[in-house]
Amino acid sequence: MRVKTLLIGFALLGGGLLLAHPALAQAVPAAPVDNGGALSRAMGQISGDGRPLSLSLQILVLMSLLTVLPSLVLMMTSFTRIIIVLSLLRQALGLQQTPPNQVLVGLALFLSLFVMRPSIDQINAQAFDPYGKGQISIEEAVGRSGKVLHGFMVKQTRETDLKLFANMAEAPAFRSSADIPFSILLPAFVTSELKTAFQIGFMIFLPFLIIDLVVASTLMALGMMMLSPTIISMPFKLLLFVLVDGWALTMGSLAGSFAT
Repeated sequence: MRVKTLLIGFALLGGGLLLAHPALAQAVPAAPVDNGGALSRAMGQISGDGRPLSLSLQILVLMSLLTVLPSLVLMMTSFTRIIIVLSLLRQALGLQQTPPNQVLVGLALFLSLFVMRPSIDQINAQAFDPYGKGQISIEEAVGRSGKVLHGFMVKQTRETDLKLFANMAEAPAFRSSADIPFSILLPAFVTSELKTAFQIGFMIFLPFLIIDLVVASTLMALGMMMLSPTIISMPFKLLLFVLVDGWALTMGSLAGSFAT
């Protein structure tokens, strides 16, 4: 039940992102929420002349939203930073396909659910539960979901990156962080996440680079220039990683990097 709640929260979170921008939110009219057919009626009112869309077109709209949702979840949450750091960690260890990509993506996804848990709980309390009880419209639920995720992204975005894209867009000065539009916040957030991920990756690379240098220097001194240093250094890297409890340290550090 807890996993189901998290997944529903992530889905509503992605929908909030998609429609939270004023230009997109106006395209979805406020639908009555007196029964389970509210979403269907809201989709049926999308046509410009007021006539409801046919069932096939409604299914097409839903499928289109589902194709956009994964990119929203990946690029507008903590997933980007986590998967990049885990990939850099695998390269620092000198491993090609261990752990495999499926394992790294799974680790990044569930760690993202852990990091985004407070935001998902807020969306569940402020948007999903009231909408399920018929207290608010779907437009209001989507708007509240977008505001929660907007706050998370603002906290993780550097001011320099925000200024960069705001100047490129020639946007006026924002009175508060809530006034930053998603068109500016999204690229600034992704840029900040990439910077942070590469900074963490650099710190992870350092101890393993020292091992590579020591092994390479030792082999050169012994005259074993034909022997690959990678073959010799890999066991020592794995030993060091196991001795310091590297997975727990990495996962804990990644989760802690989102604390504000």
